Amino acid sequence: MLPSADLIRKNLQLMPVPGVPGLRLYRAQPDSRLSRLIGADAASPYWAYAWGGGLALCAHIAAEPRCVTGLRVLDLGAGSGLVGLVALHNGAASAIAADIDPFARAACAANAAANALVLEVLADNLLAAGAPLPPVDLVLVGDLFYERALVAPLLAALRRFSDAGAEILIGDPFRETLPTAALQAVASYTVEDFGGDSRAAAVFTLKRN
Repeated sequence: MLPSADLIRKNLQLMPVPGVPGLRLYRAQPDSRLSRLIGADAASPYWAYAWGGGLALCAHIAAEPRCVTGLRVLDLGAGSGLVGLVALHNGAASAIAADIDPFARAACAANAAANALVLEVLADNLLAAGAPLPPVDLVLVGDLFYERALVAPLLAALRRFSDAGAEILIGDPFRETLPTAALQAVASYTVEDFGGDSRAAAVFTLKRN
């Protein structure tokens, strides 16, 4: 059985997100027992936490809401859907949350409903070569450069979106595998990363080839 939004609601706690006023997320707590919920062989439950790169994008959208106002937005590798929800909260015309993890998609649906926002949830692997791209004006990428194997396919997908006319904004707390040579920093923020520690993060655009 595929995970549902009800499963997320029953097992996680709806809580505010540090530095993101006006929105709440279903977030993991010590008694959530996520290994029981998702199974020992499942991917890490990244969708149950707020991450530094996503929080940097949230801060940037709040500071510069014109970057999303009236636009069709894609939250790529959405996890909890937080970045897409913040875009909607700040005036985006529509938002898609794309994630290949079914638990993440269930979390996106639960979080959207909890905040009375309409977030389209997409299961397609948009990093696959030749994958059809949804028509969007802006692609938001929060903390997706977390492992080296993702760098090349993610950059290729972002260049395809850029060639199709979409703007790209990437939030990241300078993780080791961030391909800084391909990016241009546009803003910096101090955020609370996973684990509760404050750290520097930045928002980047994609350099033109």
